[in-house]
Amino acid sequence: MTDTSTARADLARDIAATCRLTGRFVLRSGRIADEYFDKYRFEADPALLDRVAAGLAELVPPGTEVLAGLEMGGIPVVTALARHVGLPCAFVRKTAKAYGTARLAEGADVAGRRVLVVEDVVTSGGQVVISTGQLRELGATIEHALCVIDREEGGAAALAGHGIALRALLTRADLDAARPA
Repeated sequence: MTDTSTARADLARDIAATCRLTGRFVLRSGRIADEYFDKYRFEADPALLDRVAAGLAELVPPGTEVLAGLEMGGIPVVTALARHVGLPCAFVRKTAKAYGTARLAEGADVAGRRVLVVEDVVTSGGQVVISTGQLRELGATIEHALCVIDREEGGAAALAGHGIALRALLTRADLDAARPA
């Protein structure tokens, strides 16, 4: 293995060990599962989050002018990533707030700029599609989205259908391969 693939495998192992929980969990769908992936655990660990950001930095497309982190999990990821690549951030709400600035995207202005949407985990891609559409209405040019983990449940194809190429640091297969034997 190359140094990059070794580092990626080590990162997958450490994220899986930190975030994969066993027990009884009720999922958003109502289904009961005996395993749950708590993504907030890697986002709350400064050393692990920094390693994630370093890996993501290599995937930022050339010409990107603003990093747009999606509420809620994309916010810590985009903040850490910005430290590595030196780009300004926009923090994107699911809906514009009704008070103060009443903005959908706080922080850096996105109008007329090449924006990279950043999310922690992509499953179906639904929120990325919605938020990208809203950012495009604000004048952002968006061709790519970046995520820490692609759960490989159709998100990349759904995004492609909206003109968004997904780049993922890790996939569900990477995390499954990182399971202890």
